[in-house]
Amino acid sequence: CRFETCWPALMKDSHGVIIIFNPELPSHLKEIEMWFSCFVQQQPLVDSQCLLVAHHKPGSAGDTENLALAYPLNKVKLIHSNLEEDPEDVRMEFMKYFRSIITIMNETREREEMSIIS
Repeated sequence: CRFETCWPALMKDSHGVIIIFNPELPSHLKEIEMWFSCFVQQQPLVDSQCLLVAHHKPGSAGDTENLALAYPLNKVKLIHSNLEEDPEDVRMEFMKYFRSIITIMNETREREEMSIIS
């Protein structure tokens, strides 16, 4: 929140949002609701343009199956990351997310070009 005055500059022309949090800290679960509200819901972004990453520290015994997120976060793609155990899985999820953002950007650009032509 210390840099809240900079948020408009960070959000300008954004096409996607990745929110990384520590699921073992209850305060983070509340904070991601605020981040989601500010960076996704208040922008012209849809849920598919957001990715939640529950990052587990090495050696933690975090529960990756029963993380209960409040609405509307429970509609957003959630991945669990632990770079010691599954770095390739995390990389593949990021690649899928970036591909979906590029697809959205291309579709938006094509619609804009067609509206200019019409």
